[in-house]
Amino acid sequence: MSARSAAILIIDSDADFTRELQTILDFLEQPYEVLDAADCTAGVSVEPGRLFKAAVIFADQNNIERLPSLLRAVDRLERALPVILVQGEHGHHAQALQTEQQVLGVLHAPLTQKELQDLLAEAEAVIDLKEKSRSRVDRRQEKVDIIGTSRAIQMVRDLIAQVADSDATVLVLGESGTGKELVARSLHAQSNRSGRPFVPVNCGAIPMDLLESELFGHEKGAFTGAITSRRGRFEMADGGTLFLDEIGDMSLEMQIKLLRVLQEQSFERVGSNKTISTDVRVIAATHRNLEHLVSEGRFRLDLFYRLNVFPIEVPRLADRRSDIPMLIARFIKRVSSEGQPAPRMTPGALAALADYPWPGNVRELENLVARLGLLFPGKPVTRQDLPAKYRANEDWVAQAEDRPGAHFDFAADADEAFDSMAAVGVMSLPEDGIDLKEHLRVIEISLIREALERTNWVVSRAARLLNLQRTTLVEKIRKYDINRMHSASGF
Repeated sequence: MSARSAAILIIDSDADFTRELQTILDFLEQPYEVLDAADCTAGVSVEPGRLFKAAVIFADQNNIERLPSLLRAVDRLERALPVILVQGEHGHHAQALQTEQQVLGVLHAPLTQKELQDLLAEAEAVIDLKEKSRSRVDRRQEKVDIIGTSRAIQMVRDLIAQVADSDATVLVLGESGTGKELVARSLHAQSNRSGRPFVPVNCGAIPMDLLESELFGHEKGAFTGAITSRRGRFEMADGGTLFLDEIGDMSLEMQIKLLRVLQEQSFERVGSNKTISTDVRVIAATHRNLEHLVSEGRFRLDLFYRLNVFPIEVPRLADRRSDIPMLIARFIKRVSSEGQPAPRMTPGALAALADYPWPGNVRELENLVARLGLLFPGKPVTRQDLPAKYRANEDWVAQAEDRPGAHFDFAADADEAFDSMAAVGVMSLPEDGIDLKEHLRVIEISLIREALERTNWVVSRAARLLNLQRTTLVEKIRKYDINRMHSASGF
């Protein structure tokens, strides 16, 4: 058992309290190792490099004046380590410290198992957020997770780069499954807040009567079941980024309260009249049309203006089909990293996937690749192996002459395109063979069209990108009947 998963630091407690706490912990499903720092005076002293799940400070008349300095000492020991204050008979001033960022809540001695278990569960959630952040050696590398070289996705990257280092509120728009949370995480990773927490909240998944407590926290006894004080997501995200997903599902009552926080940078926990200041950058996202909701009276106009400072629209997968090979390559790599033999995609399978409308967007593609990995581990996946709905266009080969290049549009950069093709197995010869002439024709058409798109159909510039003579490129455009009408189809 690792130190992280088992150790709890107890500070300034007496022997009786330590035994009481250990007895309660022993009844939990996962027993915890208790380290006592009761003899510390100026600060906290433990073995170097030791990691903890939480710190418990016993507040009584002997140390009540030193609580602020003890909290600072704990923070020096480990940044933002969750702290539980236990108020003894003469430690009533401990309640005043419950709004400190690292303090999860204040319990009263004698402890109950339920109260302690609830706060330890919250401490584990906080630690998980920290672990995920700590595992990224270079946070700015996260932006490469937005896969693709299409014009649509490059525009998203450009917008992220423009707004990342500001504190402007960003509204991420797009259909379900397009990767709105990935855009929000990339914004956070490239911002000057990247060293602080990224805290996501799905407003559509939390019951409306609990969302206020989830966002702002609550005091003990604020409502039935509130047996301890609890920090909300705004407090957990202090100094960092709060991602409010599916903001369009929020009730009008909650919209008013959120608007106040955005305007005043402060809030109160449920059941408290104490104002807590917050330093949080808010990123909101929705698949709904907020302007329509405003006209229907289901979304506040003032909140819409407050959120819509810098909108970023994430494109549908159907509008960035040239990114499909790279996305498949990434998902197949993920399958391989889990110790499972990766499937190999044949050109016929990729062509069928390029023709599919993708109503579920990138999430649907990811789920499909995971399914194919289970069904065809280490084997080639042909068009016939795909579920029926992905190969609805059975006569795609016969139609190829009528719709040149429509079935598969490779990435804009030739090197990246061929790297992606190799990664998904396109370069390997399928068992049932291949029409090499047709396959090369499709590649050539796709790259020509991409060069023309990138140069706004200036043929001479496109020819330079392809290292061709202008007259040669003109002949190929005529031969393959490439025109803007085909490009506007979204393929």
